[in-house]
Amino acid sequence: MPIVILVRHGRSTANADGVLAGWSPGVGLDEHGTEQAATLAGRLAGMPLAAVVSSPLQRCRETLAPLLATRPELPSHTEERFGECKYGDWTGRKLTDLADEPLWKTVQQHPSAAVFPGEGGESIRAMQARAVDAVRDWNTRIEAEHGEGAAYLVCSHGDIIKSLIADALGMHLDLFQRLSVDPCSVTAIRYTPLRPFLIRLGDTGEFGGLAPHPRGAGADAVVGGATGAP
Repeated sequence: MPIVILVRHGRSTANADGVLAGWSPGVGLDEHGTEQAATLAGRLAGMPLAAVVSSPLQRCRETLAPLLATRPELPSHTEERFGECKYGDWTGRKLTDLADEPLWKTVQQHPSAAVFPGEGGESIRAMQARAVDAVRDWNTRIEAEHGEGAAYLVCSHGDIIKSLIADALGMHLDLFQRLSVDPCSVTAIRYTPLRPFLIRLGDTGEFGGLAPHPRGAGADAVVGGATGAP
């Protein structure tokens, strides 16, 4: 079965502004995110890839553009099920404001029970289910087209990638907030008929994010994914 290279999009303008972008249109990479995307091709230069699959959202497509420019022969596909969680009425709001909402505590402590409010809002369980179904479907397709052991890349979003890691580890969804996936990080999962193996987690190639934060680190996870080094 294939190896899946999970890449979170580079830092977006919404990440930089502390806004929960969700499916908001027109959210692209900021200057730092563009720099991160430019280095991705070099970071993956030694990795043979059978295909690239992307969330339909702009920030993911912009992240992949430099890589695809260096590998014009690489098949590229779009997959709706790898799109961001549908945050409903939370979409477009500041994370600092959302932290005062009653639902915030559920998202932090019991995410399997969280359903985002308003039209189009989905549950975190439904988000994970569609992402897991998508990766399983693509595993089957990639293996059929490229053979056992082929590797392909999926460019997606923080909560989507965290939910796929949790599934691979057999971790209950209520624990997935313990995972951190920074912008433009690379996570790799090797799937087998018996079990998945997590072989890389949140690798950004830099260690600035490990430096102590002057204000200290809070206990709450960042909904939508961490923003990287301060």
